Amino acid sequence: MKSVPGGAVDNTAPAPRSTPEGVPRRQAARESAARTYARALPIVPVRARGLTIEGADGRRYLDCLSGAGTLALGHNHPVVLEAIRKVLDSGAPLNALDLATPVKDAFLDELFRTLPPGLAERARVRFCGPTGGEAVEAAWALARAATGRSGLLAFTGAGRGSTAGVLDALSANSHDVRVARLPYPQDYRCPFGVGGEHGADLAARWTESLLDDPGSGVPPPAAMLVEPVQGEGGVIPAPDSWLRRMRQLTADRSVPLIADEIQTGVGRTGAFWAVEHSGVTPDVMVLSNAIGGSLPLAVVVYREDLGTWEPGSPADAFPGNQLAMAAGTATLAHVRENALAERAATLGERLLSQLQELASDFACVGDVRGRGLMIGVELVDPDAEGESGFTGTPGAAEGGVAASVTPGGGRRPLPAAPELAAAVQQECLRRGLIVGLGGRHTSVVQLLPPLTITDEQAAAVVDRLADAVRKAARCRGGGTAAAH
Repeated sequence: MKSVPGGAVDNTAPAPRSTPEGVPRRQAARESAARTYARALPIVPVRARGLTIEGADGRRYLDCLSGAGTLALGHNHPVVLEAIRKVLDSGAPLNALDLATPVKDAFLDELFRTLPPGLAERARVRFCGPTGGEAVEAAWALARAATGRSGLLAFTGAGRGSTAGVLDALSANSHDVRVARLPYPQDYRCPFGVGGEHGADLAARWTESLLDDPGSGVPPPAAMLVEPVQGEGGVIPAPDSWLRRMRQLTADRSVPLIADEIQTGVGRTGAFWAVEHSGVTPDVMVLSNAIGGSLPLAVVVYREDLGTWEPGSPADAFPGNQLAMAAGTATLAHVRENALAERAATLGERLLSQLQELASDFACVGDVRGRGLMIGVELVDPDAEGESGFTGTPGAAEGGVAASVTPGGGRRPLPAAPELAAAVQQECLRRGLIVGLGGRHTSVVQLLPPLTITDEQAAAVVDRLADAVRKAARCRGGGTAAAH
């Protein structure tokens, strides 16, 4: 910056070169307090490839956050880069609004090739704003228009559809919108205190009663929104039998079933789409994250007879991101052609088995769960009393291991330990491993590695995470290795 005649300031002068160590400080000074990942992960990425990120300080990290699941193939995969370069070199428009383009046509061809057959044969696609939240909003708007009803059935712990921001956006012009939050079945923190098939059955019965009881206070809804595996809710897989019951309940009552595959799609859970594990065909699917091949893209796939949208309702400025569609096409095809979903299923089972040993070795590990390469490790306080409302054996299990609700076992889960989870995340970072945190109390360490992770890299991830748990537990003076 320099002075010019008249005392004005010349803003065209080059700014001083940023120093890597000062980047986080300048970010904190200029960006909003809404920053999340930057607070927990104070690194400055400068290069990345596959599972590996290199920081400005020269350190390398194994990235098991994968852009919150957006990087199905990891960072800068060659097929993605080649697809992007091809569009750039062609001179094609980068934003084509909702016009037909060869790039979009190729994306839709590949998308329809991967969709569940029961939906693909009668599906339409709506390109909306580029985020998952906008796709959920669009899907709910579709259901409201198709059914003439306004309510939504969502589930406790849901990552989308039940947050204040999304609800405000959806109900801005409607004062009678109601959201009913239903119990989501799980073993470790079963809302009915029993877990297993019995807990899932009780959750389904609760939903059925709520829908059929005129005194429940819940009017007939426009749709049910469900995640086949809750991501931000703590990596909780829905039991296949329960999801089939939700499909039957909604079908019998003409309630469209919306599957949120924003984080679970594109092979993440060991099937191309997570609903395929249960054989369920939803009426609507909301897709984002990995379908853009690391770039922003979101679509709503819906049964064509539900479509009531008219031209221009609603209109978006960014439904035609050509680079994202090209990157998405390359990603979808690579996952399909190389059977990466099947690879995720096999490797995921191995990782789960290895990580579940942590629950035996450390009293502070309450539960390890997941599906495919979507894994959560829940940290608990082993020195506290278990939560009330659970039947069976109270308190901790024998040998000092954290009480864990097994199907039908009914043991009390121990209170969540968010501070310990944050400490584990920091210990992971010190060991060159990037992990996320989620769950209702931010006490679940989340692993979302790319589907291209190698066996050697997977072993390194397990070793570093186990060492981080060991260190964090010892530093807190509790939850150390259990006696054998």
